[in-house]
Amino acid sequence: MRQTERYRVKGNNSLWHVYKTVPFLKVVKNFVVIQIARYTPFLSVKNWLYRTFLRMKVGEQTAFALMVMVDVMYPEKITVGTNTVIGYNTTILAHEYLIKEYRLGPVTIGNNVMIGANTTILPGVTIGDGAIVSAGALVHKDVPAGTFVGGNPMKVIYSKEEMDKRIKEDTFLQDM
Repeated sequence: MRQTERYRVKGNNSLWHVYKTVPFLKVVKNFVVIQIARYTPFLSVKNWLYRTFLRMKVGEQTAFALMVMVDVMYPEKITVGTNTVIGYNTTILAHEYLIKEYRLGPVTIGNNVMIGANTTILPGVTIGDGAIVSAGALVHKDVPAGTFVGGNPMKVIYSKEEMDKRIKEDTFLQDM
């Protein structure tokens, strides 16, 4: 289950209330930093930009591929562990604006996690250590450590026990 805080709004849809919730200049600064990070090919520069200007928690040896889009409003709510790979064109959101409310929730991605290309991660989600998320997945709920998930809606493809068995038998990579 996603862990989000819900905030009701009156009148227009919640996106019309955005600058009541996030300062305009913060959004502008975050947007510029994220655009620079999206296009730079240097992994250490990306991580430095995320840590320094966006206040994200990013572990050592973590790799964000080109075109990754992190939350422009609340990037400080995103934590990524050590030795993790975030695939091309992935979107990581810590907020969602709906018609009558908006929701905020931290996103925690563990250590040694592999996120495939074109994945969307919604707010309030935790992805456990050693998990694998297939390309194109919509991560709308927590992912247990060591599991392989994918799809839209996301579902478990291999449990931790099945993954451990396949890795031990060296058959996991043959299936891909």
